[in-house]
Amino acid sequence: MNTDQKQCNINMEVEIAGVKLKNPVLEASGTFGSGEEYSEFVDLNRLGAVVTKGVASVPWPGNPTPRIAETYGGMINAIGLQNPGIDVFTARDIPFLKQYDTKIVVNVCGKTTEDYIDVVERLGDQPVDLLEINISCPNVKEGGIAFGQDPKAVEAITKAVKAHAKQPIIMKLSPNVTDITVMARAAEEGGADAISLINTLTGMKIDVNRRTFALANKTGGLSGPAIKPVAVRMVYQVAQTVKVPVIGMGGICNAEDALEFILAGATAVSIGTANFHNPYATVETVDGIRDYMVKNGIQDIRELIGAVR
Repeated sequence: MNTDQKQCNINMEVEIAGVKLKNPVLEASGTFGSGEEYSEFVDLNRLGAVVTKGVASVPWPGNPTPRIAETYGGMINAIGLQNPGIDVFTARDIPFLKQYDTKIVVNVCGKTTEDYIDVVERLGDQPVDLLEINISCPNVKEGGIAFGQDPKAVEAITKAVKAHAKQPIIMKLSPNVTDITVMARAAEEGGADAISLINTLTGMKIDVNRRTFALANKTGGLSGPAIKPVAVRMVYQVAQTVKVPVIGMGGICNAEDALEFILAGATAVSIGTANFHNPYATVETVDGIRDYMVKNGIQDIRELIGAVR
């Protein structure tokens, strides 16, 4: 059997909460817009799904500038989930994405439980496949502590969103906690259909020449290769704890990185910061995983998911 025949026999399809993805490669919310700005570099048809930028019930202006700084092995950002709101999103971004043969995952953000519910209800009759609920947002009614840092809040917000969502929900977990498995278990008990992790790690950079903070917000979210070992460890722990599918992310730049997460138990992976310096990172990763499977005689990607115990 020649290489072309072997490639044809490779099955890269995975399933998240009943939704079939043609391959396990997505991009991480906030690093790809809602697909249009990368469509000149990437054939969106080749991705397992497109994950949109965070969508709120009303437009969010985001944080003051400067709000991005380069760091060793990554970047730190305090964008503040700037977005045009659900009305613009449904009128502009969903019709654009529906041109492509790929699944649509909408990332939802909010500052109160009611904010989240408002967005998921308004997405109920929209042609989108999955909802990723970003619970790293500050809960304004609880003094600004992120929903994702309190297991009771994780379970409560999951249960509330699940009760109103027409699509399956993926709860996106924050790594800024003592025990990630406690949060994962709380999300599962609240009714999550899947879990994605990790979101960014809280960090800080100081400009020694100006003797001030590099970001106007003082702190920001650290992402990129520097956080990958932490992310792989947390994905492994969560995959061992819950029965629902896990989507892994955090510092993935290529197929080898993605395969680490898959072997650790991730059903799918999201590529984030790498898109900024290599806009082809997602499709190169799809090709790299396929090449790895051919080289190692693996016909079905599911043979690799959680293969390292």
